[in-house]
Amino acid sequence: MPASVVIVAMAVDAVNDHSALAELAEVTGASVAYLQRGEPSLVDELSRLADDGVAHVRLVRLPAAGAAPARSWLRRVAAHWVREHPGVRVEVVASAVTGREAPLRSSAWEDVPGFRHHLLVCRGPRCSASGAATTAEALSTALHERELGDEDVLVTQTGCLFPCNHAPVVAVHPDDTWYGPVTGADVGELVDQHLIDGRPVDRLRRPRIISERTTS
Repeated sequence: MPASVVIVAMAVDAVNDHSALAELAEVTGASVAYLQRGEPSLVDELSRLADDGVAHVRLVRLPAAGAAPARSWLRRVAAHWVREHPGVRVEVVASAVTGREAPLRSSAWEDVPGFRHHLLVCRGPRCSASGAATTAEALSTALHERELGDEDVLVTQTGCLFPCNHAPVVAVHPDDTWYGPVTGADVGELVDQHLIDGRPVDRLRRPRIISERTTS
């Protein structure tokens, strides 16, 4: 039986292109899986194929235009699945997954990071369409230039954060401060004034309305 091909979308916002990916899969005879957000996840798609009797799977990495994990994460996740399904042969393009790759769990990932700020960048459909990828890239560059690492500011790209009319939306916790729209040109001010000096940027700020149910 020939190998089944799975196109693996790597980027956090790849699910926004689900229709285009589905068309590509239909034309090529492949299926689609997502490494981050999106359904089916890579492990769920591998399990579906295994349940259908597939014994050989080839994974094709879909390059990401924006931020995405290193390609080694594709191998790690695939290896995690292979260790539990040794009867199925899995390749990443032409490189076999042996199950001896680094595991998903490690003592280095045991504790909640001691970051000072947790910064959420919305990558929902509307924010992504309004330039959230540029905002996220500018944040990464600004933090690197100021030598701020994860122990200072932990940046997480998320699904929809809801106040879509103000896209791209950024939230800073534990300060409970919401911003939008935040463009790449706004990032330097946000980093310097809020994340370093501790003063929210009022011109970008959006109030969070607290409902009676929240306070009761």
